[in-house]
Amino acid sequence: MLNIATHMDFEGQGRAEKLSRIIITLFGTVGLVWGYIIQQFSQTVYILIAGVLLASILTIPPWPIYRKKPLNWQKPRPDSQTTQSAADETKKKKKN
Repeated sequence: MLNIATHMDFEGQGRAEKLSRIIITLFGTVGLVWGYIIQQFSQTVYILIAGVLLASILTIPPWPIYRKKPLNWQKPRPDSQTTQSAADETKKKKKN
């Protein structure tokens, strides 16, 4: 089976969001100016759609640039049954 990474770390999510906002804003501004110059609103929309597609391609997949700082997870706690029986044993010892 293929080993494809499907996660993005927390800082990578912020980086992806910032990049997508910059791309969409830039394309929207350029599209608005170009559409005003040639007096075609449809060109503004086409340029904005191109920006959204580019931003989607660059930010939705979990590229390696978004996985540079993974989280260090804590080790799992033991089962509640083992901790419960250990607590019961310590109570019995204290009573004696």
